[in-house]
Amino acid sequence: MSAPAGWVKVGTRSEILPGEYKVVWDGDTAIAVYNIDGTLYAVEDVCTHDGAELAGGDVHGFEVECVRHGARFDLRTGAVTCPPAYEPIACFPVYEEGGLIFTRDDR
Repeated sequence: MSAPAGWVKVGTRSEILPGEYKVVWDGDTAIAVYNIDGTLYAVEDVCTHDGAELAGGDVHGFEVECVRHGARFDLRTGAVTCPPAYEPIACFPVYEEGGLIFTRDDR
């Protein structure tokens, strides 16, 4: 199945198990999709403090930590939970159909 118009295919549930993530691209936007206890969250894969990738950083509950300077962001809302970042990250919708996962940059 191809992605519905305007959506980017992420993969299947078996490719993103609880505690894992996958990065996909929607145009020039990197989107990290995280599976936290069975719920999927999609965020822009960039720290608003200095532009570092967030994917690969430690995940603490619903927070992802930037590997460069330790800023933390809530994967559910994009809100900053620990400086040095002060601007939230973008969150994106996640859509599932026929066992496949999709997301998109809907800004």
